[in-house]
Amino acid sequence: MRWRLWIALLLLSTAQADNAPPTGQTQSSLQALIDAAPAGSTLQLAPGTYTGPVRIAKPLIIDGGGKAEVRGNGHGTVISVSGHHITLRGLRIAGSGELHDSVDAGVLLEGQSHLIEDNQIEDVLFGVHLRQAGHSVVRNNHITGKVLELGMRGDAVRAWNSKENRIENNRFERARDITFTNAPDNLVADNRFSDGRYGMQVIFSPRLHIERNHFSNMGTGIVVLYSSDVVLSGNHVEHALTGGGAGIVFKESDSGVVEGNTVLHCAVGIKLDAPPEPIGVLTVRNNRFAHNIIGAFIYGEAGGHRFESNRFENNLSTVAISAAGAGAANIWRDNVWDEYQGFDRNHDGIGDTPHELWLYADRIWMETPKAEFFRNTPGFELLDFLERLAPFSLPYRVLRDTAPRMH
Repeated sequence: MRWRLWIALLLLSTAQADNAPPTGQTQSSLQALIDAAPAGSTLQLAPGTYTGPVRIAKPLIIDGGGKAEVRGNGHGTVISVSGHHITLRGLRIAGSGELHDSVDAGVLLEGQSHLIEDNQIEDVLFGVHLRQAGHSVVRNNHITGKVLELGMRGDAVRAWNSKENRIENNRFERARDITFTNAPDNLVADNRFSDGRYGMQVIFSPRLHIERNHFSNMGTGIVVLYSSDVVLSGNHVEHALTGGGAGIVFKESDSGVVEGNTVLHCAVGIKLDAPPEPIGVLTVRNNRFAHNIIGAFIYGEAGGHRFESNRFENNLSTVAISAAGAGAANIWRDNVWDEYQGFDRNHDGIGDTPHELWLYADRIWMETPKAEFFRNTPGFELLDFLERLAPFSLPYRVLRDTAPRMH
């Protein structure tokens, strides 16, 4: 079957050569080749540039061998995929429109069981848009957005009402977010994303697994909103300092697990805003929060979260709360605290006395937001030091780790 496609491609190229545009502007019609290809066949493209936009609605493999480009006309989506079992491989895809209302993208996926791999997608508003797509794989692609201000960019990946997909081993640059909305049971693993707003934004999308991703130079790393049973494992988030600047955020998302992640140099390492127990209980274990302005921030209700075997190192403020009582039901155990001042006389690796964190004058900026401007100033530090020597207000205990681990 493949030799027939080569003959069709040769005949089409010959016919186009008779009326070819000037040198440097030659382009072939990819839609004509797609229409001529039998369902279930492989369309191996010759090196060159092919015009878009195109639509594919039948089982087909399009392989560009790393040397074929599909260029849109600057309007709409470059390649729209629907149906089942369609593969796009080894293509350079560029030239989408710039309209957010129509979600102009490099690739639109609808239907089931598609494969998008080893492509270079650039000069696009949205990279890959999954719209009611399922059981599809997006892997080993390099996606770079249009040169626009951060708020005007599109998402590197947007998934809406799409489930059981795999987004893995991709590289994303100069995009706004990776967004999953009403998209349960997806896997996002081993991706790298830099120069964006949210590394990941998860909204009403339960049971996502977000694993071993690397997010850097973002406004915020990973935000989970109203999504239960989300697992964050082995991710690395660094330099999230603008627009809120948290490495990891959970809001009203119960039964999640945050395990084995590293959060470095962010405004806040992890920020939790959840209803009272037993709703909203999270497990946070074996993570490292280091060199952040605030290691962990607990907002709202009493919580009931479990913090186990985490490392808090070199944060300006280790743990902060929004008001007295926030996080009062949280459980802390086996964490490493760089500010722990106890001993381990029996050498079992556990501190002899519990680690307790108390708020003194440093409560001022938490309870009076305008005072945050003066935080870490010499005057504020002196006030806090004097109050610790001779308290003139009742301090508040933020947490008590009954079994702190030694370094």
